[in-house]
Formats: sequence, structure tokens, C-alpha cells
Amino acid sequence: MDLQIHETFLPHQDPDATLAFYRDLLGFEVRADVGYAGLRWITVGPAGQPGTSIVLCPPAADPGVTEAERRMIAEMMAKGTYAGLNLATPDLDGVFEQLRAAGAEIVQEPTEQPYGVRDGAVRDPAGNLLRIQARRPARP
Repeated sequence: MDLQIHETFLPHQDPDATLAFYRDLLGFEVRADVGYAGLRWITVGPAGQPGTSIVLCPPAADPGVTEAERRMIAEMMAKGTYAGLNLATPDLDGVFEQLRAAGAEIVQEPTEQPYGVRDGAVRDPAGNLLRIQARRPARP
């Protein structure tokens, strides 16, 4: 099989704050910004990687989700346990300096993990946990 990751979805509650975080702070390109029925879906992605996108979407927009499920999703988002994403960078310390300077919520400073990576964690405006790790050099 020839598969690649094309899109992943993360919920947002405030589209403007979310757009500022992913576009202005992380430097992702905006690929689409679509409104429908008072809701907004924003697709962003890393520059130079047009085949990989993150769709920032309203939580529980599916009409089949019950009110009890909507409340549970809101509670999980507030705790940062509903959704997450792992990113990688060649300059982990520099990225965290920029995040810190911009007032982002740092959950964990960059550290050597017992599972073999050096990473740290930050939350986006919706509470989604983003782990950012040092990119390892490509193997020959």
C-alpha cells in the first residue's frame, strides 16, 4: 500500500484565537477557511508540505452527537485530553523560546524522555496538547 497522512482533525472553540496560534505563532499556512451554519473549519499546514494538513474544526459538529456527549467533549477539551498532535522540529529549544515569548501555555519544557526522544508540550487555545520533539537526523 502507498499511504500518506493527508489530514488530521483538531477541535477549536475560538476560530480567531486558533488561527492566530497556528498561523501567526506556529507559522502554518492557511489552506482553507470555511464557514457553514455559523461554524468554521480552518485548514492549515506546514509550509513546503502541501500534502499534510490539520483541519481545525468545531467540536461535536456531527448532528448525531448527543448533548451529554457534547458536554463530555467540552470537559475533555478543557482538560486537554480530547485531542492532541505530535510535531517535530530541528530547533526544539528555539521553538519553545518563541512559544514562551508569545505567552503560549507551556505544559512541559523540553526534556529527555525515558522513551528515547527529547520533547516538550504546549496547549493550543482549545486545550489540545501538542508535543513537539527534536527532529532526528535521517538515517542513511
